[in-house]
Amino acid sequence: MNDGAKNRKRLHPAKSRDIIKALTTLGFAVRHSKGSHVFLKRDSDKRTTTIPVHPGEEIDRGLIRKIAADAGIEPEELMYLIDQM
Repeated sequence: MNDGAKNRKRLHPAKSRDIIKALTTLGFAVRHSKGSHVFLKRDSDKRTTTIPVHPGEEIDRGLIRKIAADAGIEPEELMYLIDQM
């Protein structure tokens, strides 16, 4: 993304299903789930991440930063994709 400050999205809590959808646009696929967690993997570079899925709860900014790092992108880029869902 890196189009300057005008396109930067401020981090805010998000629904886990929106995060999963955003990651699938980046080439991630759901591999499996165990309990309340969904495991995603991108085959092109073998990156993985885990998303907690708790109905009625949102994922906070700190975990969004961690998920973005797992995906190899900036948190603001992930937030941009989430906001497009």
